[in-house]
Amino acid sequence: MTITKTLTDWYSVNKRDLPWRRTKNPYHIWLSEIILQQTQVNQGLPYYEVFVSNYPTIFDLANAKESAVLKLWQGLGYYSRARNLHTTAQYIVKELSGRFPDNYKALLKLKGVGDYTASAIASICFDEVCAVVDGNVYRVLSRYFGVKTPINSSIGQKEFKALAQQLIDKNNPAEFNQAIMDFGSRQCKPKSPDCSVCPLQNDCQAYINNSIANLPVKVKKTRVSKKHFNFLVFISHDNKTILEKRTQRGIWQNLYQFPLVETQSSIKYNEMKSHLKTFPITNNGYDRLSLFNKEDIIHKLSHQHLHTKFWIVEIEHLPKQSILIEKIRDYPVPVLLSNFIEAFNF
Repeated sequence: MTITKTLTDWYSVNKRDLPWRRTKNPYHIWLSEIILQQTQVNQGLPYYEVFVSNYPTIFDLANAKESAVLKLWQGLGYYSRARNLHTTAQYIVKELSGRFPDNYKALLKLKGVGDYTASAIASICFDEVCAVVDGNVYRVLSRYFGVKTPINSSIGQKEFKALAQQLIDKNNPAEFNQAIMDFGSRQCKPKSPDCSVCPLQNDCQAYINNSIANLPVKVKKTRVSKKHFNFLVFISHDNKTILEKRTQRGIWQNLYQFPLVETQSSIKYNEMKSHLKTFPITNNGYDRLSLFNKEDIIHKLSHQHLHTKFWIVEIEHLPKQSILIEKIRDYPVPVLLSNFIEAFNF
């Protein structure tokens, strides 16, 4: 029995009943694939359902405000996915009359769509024989065939893509792609997979050579940087505060935040008082400065760790650009700030 048939047989018995598997609508498939980038199914499923409920067609998504899309995305992270989702929806509606490209090469031209997503949409929606390669696929193939080429190298990406393309079921590419991804997610797990019930056990090179924990191979990650963030949470006598839109490029682009003071190291009360003197808002003084969290809140991102303090600044008046505190949850904010807003309980 070949690995291809073994995987599709396994999938026929073990596949999960997920809403995007009940359709070939490219809008729904595209939406699910973008959400599931860097996100596990159990976390992404509620977001998918909310997006489909709020934006049942690509026309609805294209007509939405970006801030509304970012608000629905809040908590998923990697916010560029949401911005690209919105931009691509507008492009498809305006330039393609709402019709998705129907092949891999054309799909690749869409913003936010790479090899994996284009392959998934092309195979699932249009039966194109185009193999998907994601983290789950890398893991299954590297272990089964004993491939030690780093999966995050350009050579490795080409090697695994070619291998997956050789194995794909040409008569049912959609079924095979979903089978190998599901198998990697549920059976060939990253840590401590249950090899005793694995249908690929007899021919799996990683199992035979006791190298499961060592595969797949990755080259060392970029060094993670450390930053110190101090958010100023202004609260006026008439229950207003200040949120600023982050317009510069970055992971939090177009999200909102409290005024930020970035420092070289963790600072104390008197140092924060000195920083406050540089804010025009506090030219006429303020009532009280207090620290919400005694210990830094450490928010870990893929490339940096944010050591964060939230400083509460009670003040009599705030300028016109302030917002009512009761409206604060209407704004899309990073999960770090969302968690604070809930904990502070304005």
